[in-house]
Formats: sequence, structure tokens, C-alpha cells
Amino acid sequence: MLTINVAVLLAVIIVLRLRRRTEARSRTDEKLTVLVVLVFGILVAPTAFGQGVLDVVGQLAAGIAESSR
Repeated sequence: MLTINVAVLLAVIIVLRLRRRTEARSRTDEKLTVLVVLVFGILVAPTAFGQGVLDVVGQLAAGIAESSR
């Protein structure tokens, strides 16, 4: 029996959708891409990888805020 992690499947779908030319996308297509990315974010957020990304982005934002003072 083959099981596929839903987050990995969504990541592949996102990469394939974003490789298309921007001019070829309709408004509905863009909305669907945003929905897929949001669902991917919700699935990845509670994982160790998601927490690592959150930490890196937080440190980057803190560094930018500190440098602007």
C-alpha cells in the first residue's frame, strides 16, 4: 500500500502551478493557487519544519526591525 503525505503532494502541486507563465493564468486559477498554498501552510505549520521556518522568519524580521532603529 502506497501512502503519500498530503503536504508533500501539495508542495509538488504548488511548484507545478507556479512554473506556468503569469500571463496564462486566469483569476480563478490564481485563487485556486492561493487556496492550495494556504492549505499547505496549515498542514506544515504544526510540524518541526514549519516551526523552524517560523523561527527563521521571526529572526529575520527582528533583525530588520533592529537595523531600522
